[in-house]
Amino acid sequence: MEITIGLRQVAREITLNVDQKAEEVRDTVAAAIQEGQPLITLTDKLGRALLIPTSALAYVEVGSSQARRVGFGA
Repeated sequence: MEITIGLRQVAREITLNVDQKAEEVRDTVAAAIQEGQPLITLTDKLGRALLIPTSALAYVEVGSSQARRVGFGA
């Protein structure tokens, strides 16, 4: 699943692919913000950890876990 993260005062977005479900990612981010944790930790499909300061977080866009369709057919 693809996640896009926007940070305050940063023009570029961070995009990463994770093996977690959308609900798990939403719960992780929401819990970190509500509990006042200084960092949100997410791990991508390659095992790389991304530490994001919650104070710099502008938004998190959680994509769908369905594969993208290719082609012109409907």
